[in-house]
Amino acid sequence: MSKIVEQVETMIEPHIKSLGFELVDLEYVKEGKDWFLRVFVDKPEKGIDLNDCTMIAESLSELLDQEDPIQEAYYLDVSSPGAERPLKKEKDFEDSVDDIIYVKLYEPIGGEKEYTGILTELSADFLTIQYKDKTRTKSIEIPRNKIAKARKAVIL
Repeated sequence: MSKIVEQVETMIEPHIKSLGFELVDLEYVKEGKDWFLRVFVDKPEKGIDLNDCTMIAESLSELLDQEDPIQEAYYLDVSSPGAERPLKKEKDFEDSVDDIIYVKLYEPIGGEKEYTGILTELSADFLTIQYKDKTRTKSIEIPRNKIAKARKAVIL
């Protein structure tokens, strides 16, 4: 995590929480010649709408202008993490037990680097996913330190 992201997260997370929302993720990225500060927020058990995003963006804009943690010009983008929200914090994983998730690994386990299935168990060091392999249901235990990316998954 970059120093700017850490600094901004420390500054805005309490503010977002005070508004009744949850900071899900934060990115500071360059696309072309422009910088973007992307803030992904959600409201527990309710979700957010465009009005919420607008209100949070205006509020954060004032806060960021006062504190001025980013020197260059950038665009502030506040949005929902979507149905396939990333799983980054421990609470994200805990809330996803019995849900379908997608996991991408740093190196293959069982010959695969990607798994999509139901998160059935969670411990400090491992997570267990139940997945389909052709017509058979299988389970795999994945060490958490091998996970490159994890997110909720929507399967139609």
